[in-house]
Amino acid sequence: MTFDERYGVIQSRDPRFDGQFVTAVRSTGIYCRPSCPARTPKPANVSFYATSAAAHEAGYRACKRCLPEAAPGSPEWDLRGDTTARAMRLIADGVVEREGVPGLARRLGYSPRHLTRLLTAELGAGPLALSRAHRAHTARMLLVGTDLPAADVAFSAGFSSIRQFNETVREVFGMPPLELRARRRGGLSGDAVHAPGAIDLVLPHRGPLDAPGLFAWMGARAIGGVESASETSFARTLRLSGGPAWFELRLDEVGRVRLRARLTHLGDLSTLVTRARRLFDLDADPLAVDGALARHPELAPLVARVPGIRVPGAADPHEMLVRAMVGQQITVAAARTALTALADALGEPVEIGAEHGQARLFPTMAAIAERGSEVLRGPAARTRALIGAAAALADGSLQLGPGDEAADQRAALLAMPGVGPWTADYVRMRVLGDTDVFLPGDVAVRTGAARAGLPAEARPLDAWAARTAPWRSYLTAHLWRASAPSAASAPPAGWPGAVAAAAGAPRESPKTTPGSPVLRPTTKEASR
Repeated sequence: MTFDERYGVIQSRDPRFDGQFVTAVRSTGIYCRPSCPARTPKPANVSFYATSAAAHEAGYRACKRCLPEAAPGSPEWDLRGDTTARAMRLIADGVVEREGVPGLARRLGYSPRHLTRLLTAELGAGPLALSRAHRAHTARMLLVGTDLPAADVAFSAGFSSIRQFNETVREVFGMPPLELRARRRGGLSGDAVHAPGAIDLVLPHRGPLDAPGLFAWMGARAIGGVESASETSFARTLRLSGGPAWFELRLDEVGRVRLRARLTHLGDLSTLVTRARRLFDLDADPLAVDGALARHPELAPLVARVPGIRVPGAADPHEMLVRAMVGQQITVAAARTALTALADALGEPVEIGAEHGQARLFPTMAAIAERGSEVLRGPAARTRALIGAAAALADGSLQLGPGDEAADQRAALLAMPGVGPWTADYVRMRVLGDTDVFLPGDVAVRTGAARAGLPAEARPLDAWAARTAPWRSYLTAHLWRASAPSAASAPPAGWPGAVAAAAGAPRESPKTTPGSPVLRPTTKEASR
């Protein structure tokens, strides 16, 4: 965006752009979100920054009125696949806190000095400053949204000392931590929770949000003992660096997304929040996506029927690959049964989520590699492929995470036995949050395309979908939804995709018509 375009946004106070850039005002020394209700400053006094960290580095402090740190994250980091976007995804996932700047640089293939130079040139701040801004955001969220003691807030946000926490909060927000919390109790924030000691936070997002579709998706795939879902909530256990964790995402009475969490180590909270946001695609810009797709007459009815559709992410990238491979060539219900059996046999029992019905962690890759053959059922080739993938993830020969370069990740997955284009692209969509993945060989996508009046064959459908770039992942989600017998209600049982062939794209049965149930190919048909 040009300066004039951004200035027009702050004049109109458009909340769609909150989190996408900040406005720094020289005459006051503060920075604001684009929708700040304060009087619009003169153009000569305004500078725009891509991140709040850059504004911090330039000497500005956060506005006490609009609290720019409370805005949703920028959708740009999912839309882009360059080094800067990959770095931002990894910083949000807590890599700098766990591995330092050298670890971040190593994951991205750069030296720490060159990475710092690259990020500073584009964003106005290096990795340490960006990580510090992320910690400040988490601290504000905890101070405003919980009654945790200030010391617990400091370590939950990733600070190494109370002094560092106090100095950062004072510098960024212009007030000490307890004053920031007191303003919450004075009614300046709408996300306060007064349950002593509970971690119960509001996760900001841009509306509209297709929450029923997200909860239905999660419910259809919930692994018994690990996950559970209802019409308005989803909960699961998760293995983090500090130990087991449990979290629940739900809608409150006014439609806000709330996160409730229990952690073994409070320092994992920032990572947990990031993964929960990615799981529900809460940094998306639904108005931009819906507007782009609705410009096509064939898609306008689908967008009108399901505004704010989301593409679910992945809480654990390694688990996501196993789930995708188990789901090849079988129904969603059968995959759920197989994964539940795998978790029951190899998952680690935990106490942290037992009171909520989640009593196990998903198995480690080492456990699947060692004992998966005792539990997994189905074609022997698929079992060998699964065990091989788990072993590669366990020993580090296969790297899989949100900071991967998309083409490299796809090539690495396709090099694994039993992983075809559908699986590689589906994992890329879920793990990277890539907004521009299309699955033309997916039977459910083709069924939905036929119902929407689009080409039903893979090659012409793929050619038509190119016009919806860079939002083809959301097109895929709409076509999955349209393939349901009653497309106006719940997601289809085959969402996403009725089938994913290990050796390539799935083949639709000659007996299948757009109005009939999807018939799944046999192993022999799929390989042929």
